[in-house]
Amino acid sequence: MARTSSSETAIKNMLIPLVQAIGRSGKLIYLLIFLIVGFLAYQFFTKSSESSTVEYNSALIEKQIKNVGKLVVTEGHYAEVITYKDQQKYFMDFITFEKKALIVANADVLVMYDLRQLQYEIDENNKTVTLKNIPEPELKINQDLHFYDVNQSRFNPFNAQDYNKINKKVKAELTKKIEKSSLKSNAKNRLLSELSKILILTNTMGWTLKYDGREVKTDKDIELKIIN
Repeated sequence: MARTSSSETAIKNMLIPLVQAIGRSGKLIYLLIFLIVGFLAYQFFTKSSESSTVEYNSALIEKQIKNVGKLVVTEGHYAEVITYKDQQKYFMDFITFEKKALIVANADVLVMYDLRQLQYEIDENNKTVTLKNIPEPELKINQDLHFYDVNQSRFNPFNAQDYNKINKKVKAELTKKIEKSSLKSNAKNRLLSELSKILILTNTMGWTLKYDGREVKTDKDIELKIIN
């Protein structure tokens, strides 16, 4: 503060004699015009510079958000062995036609967050980035079924309906296993890592990150306020 005051005093000490000298020479009007033009030019370039900086900052933040808008993926592999049986009975159950098979199901499971669906709002005036909506995790199961020890009757063969039933049964069993596994928690950790990049950028540029009306300051805030 003292340094600023001394600078202003030095400028005044230099300008006052100059103004007095110009005033004595009758050219004060030219000095006033020069000062007004200089002031207006200073104001114009200062405001333009500040505006372009805000626009640059917001563009950089938006670009970073789009960069992290990729799939956050956790992958797992599961194997399931299933014995499938089906019977068709006729004449009061006196005649039956049975089919059965031993099925080995190999499945690749993906748990993902599609951050391309991330909704956000950028407030340039208040230098605030507000996350509006975080997409829910998606579960994708790619399974491959192998049939062994297949026994079927000519009157009760395997058909498309059987394959659909088996597929549904395998997916239901895998979904139960996934809920009990660490796949979803690993996916949350990946999500935390991606959102932290936005937090680091906003903090570095002097902006504020918010979610659901609350300020997000640390990775712990992301975990508690956003992910959970």
